Amino acid sequence: MTSPEIASLSWGHMKVKGCSTNYKDCKVWPGGSRAWDWRETGTDHHPGVQPADLEEVLKKGVDLLVIGRGMSEALQVPSTTVDFVKQKGVDVRVLQTERAVAEYNKLAGQGAKVGGVFHSTC
Repeated sequence: MTSPEIASLSWGHMKVKGCSTNYKDCKVWPGGSRAWDWRETGTDHHPGVQPADLEEVLKKGVDLLVIGRGMSEALQVPSTTVDFVKQKGVDVRVLQTERAVAEYNKLAGQGAKVGGVFHSTC
């Protein structure tokens, strides 16, 4: 299975190729995607992305995870979360969302087993 391309990104809207759903925030992995609902784990801009937000994508067998912090990088990513990903043997890149989507799409286009979590607003 390949990682799906993120077909479009604008403030508050993301579209994943092959999926009819429009997302505000999303999780993607080889063979799938879904909405990233922060309420599931109690995530907020501070303290930011929690390991629980990433477990689902990591279980899909990704080699690399890209985290999009938002258009203005308001979403924090604690070092403990980055360490959690690395301890799973997965490389992680934390970027502003537009740059994160570009990096994710480049890697997906090269056939990498890449996953991502992306925040499309602030």
